[in-house]
Amino acid sequence: MAGRLRRSVLRFFPRGGKRTPVERLRRLVFWSLTIGIPLAWAGGLNGIARGGQAGSEAVLTLIFGSLGLIVFSALYLMMVKAAVAGITANRETAASGVLVIVLLLTQETYLWTWGLLAPAWATGAALLLNKVGTLVASLGAAVVALLLVSTGDGLVPDLGRMMVTPYAADHLGLIGLFVGTTLVMPFTNRFQLWFWQVVKLAEEGKEARARLAVTEERLRFSRDLHDLVGHSLSAIAVKSEVAVKLSSVDAERAVAEMNEVRGLARQALKEIRTAVRGYRTVDLDAELCSMTAVLEAAGIRCTLETPREQVPDELATLLAWVVREGTTNVLRHSSATRCRIAVALRDGTAVLEMTNDGVAVPGGRGGTGLAGLSERLATVGGAVTVVGGGKSDGGGEFRLRATIPLEGMR
Repeated sequence: MAGRLRRSVLRFFPRGGKRTPVERLRRLVFWSLTIGIPLAWAGGLNGIARGGQAGSEAVLTLIFGSLGLIVFSALYLMMVKAAVAGITANRETAASGVLVIVLLLTQETYLWTWGLLAPAWATGAALLLNKVGTLVASLGAAVVALLLVSTGDGLVPDLGRMMVTPYAADHLGLIGLFVGTTLVMPFTNRFQLWFWQVVKLAEEGKEARARLAVTEERLRFSRDLHDLVGHSLSAIAVKSEVAVKLSSVDAERAVAEMNEVRGLARQALKEIRTAVRGYRTVDLDAELCSMTAVLEAAGIRCTLETPREQVPDELATLLAWVVREGTTNVLRHSSATRCRIAVALRDGTAVLEMTNDGVAVPGGRGGTGLAGLSERLATVGGAVTVVGGGKSDGGGEFRLRATIPLEGMR
């Protein structure tokens, strides 16, 4: 059981890497939901300290009580993990409830010693039940505790006798406080779990928006490519069929048709190369806005700085490639929370900088995407430099800088 619990906790809290605010909140909520464990241990240790028995029987009872607390804590952690993950844990809930009853029957119990196991169990079970189930479990735990434990003098309370004794007010007050604790703590835990579920849904919505933005960008490129070469390819198919039919009837017309097919094929190939290499006219402002929207949909705060001057078409295309590659790096290889994109034209040179935090791999080394980008810019005398990392926890800053001489665009 211990190994299973350890693996479960490690899966829930993976080691290494920089934790996002949502992951840190998840850890905080997880441990705050385990309030029942210290409550159970406080009551159990208090009961052990107050035990007045001696001999081997007392030692066995003590050992059994200590082992019971350990097993209860393990079951409770499994219940909390299941609740945060949104799955059921009926066996753990039932087993922990039976264990509590056994401990109450075998230990020298009072309301504020071993009796605290009852509200501790209700606090954990409430995470896996609805409102009505939580109320029933809380009331049931309180009733079981009052029936099975002593309230101060070692006996089940005689309410009739208590009503006429000076001690009655204090005695009833302690019982009322115990019942109130058993009813309030489970609903308090449910509220914390509800708060985490709201945050989780918001995070899932943000991730869905990011995926949608990427999908829309792919669809846009697919439409552009279809519009660009779809007509040419259709014309090639039709004229090829015509040339085949004419080949045995009118060879000269068939040759003319095939010459047209060859011209269309060359034109289509040129257009495809243009689309793939990004040499078509690109609206840089639209491209920057599109990439900014993708980053912000992924929860990355963006700032954008653009020049007042008109950017030449070919230069705009190259800068668009830099922005696309930089955006891909931010989304895939960092845990960034902010990104700055700045484009400037100064001293006969176009400069584009993308700066983000949350570097995943220190040292600022890029992959094949950056290598290909460097080769593309080198053909016009440009260069790509990267500076980043320096912190092993992924908290450094990464800067992608591309410089392109304006002379190479003429």
